[in-house]
Amino acid sequence: MLTDAQIIAKYGEPGDYDNFTLINLPYPMRIAWDTSKVVTRMQCHKLAAEPFSKVFTDLLAHYGLPELQRLGIDLFGGCVNIRKMRGSTTKWSRHSWGIAIDLDPARNGLKTKKPTAQFSKPEYKPMLDIFARNGFISYGVDRDYDWMHFELNT
Repeated sequence: MLTDAQIIAKYGEPGDYDNFTLINLPYPMRIAWDTSKVVTRMQCHKLAAEPFSKVFTDLLAHYGLPELQRLGIDLFGGCVNIRKMRGSTTKWSRHSWGIAIDLDPARNGLKTKKPTAQFSKPEYKPMLDIFARNGFISYGVDRDYDWMHFELNT
């Protein structure tokens, strides 16, 4: 996992809007807390745009839209969110750089562990592998908490 110093060296200061860009999503994503709303674009760090785009393209190719929706992989919990890490007054959340995303937060919450976390189930292994192949770590896989969180680690 990258340190804050490594992240700042590569991605700049947290919350620097000059580093953000919008990407078009290859499939519509439902807002997790209001599934009647859909997004077709996402803001992220400009250096994370290609890895995020590749992840979403690979997810769509592997699962297809109906299965992505059935599994809740399309439930967008957010990417850019300029804030300190939960429980810290000094450490920045990786979302502050736009290099992390949360998916399906209701069923993969911060303190949810396996086997309760949805993303810990076997049908999500291809999704976890797709994120890993594209340079992301999963806190769920690595730490067995915060299964919703995928963070660029390159």
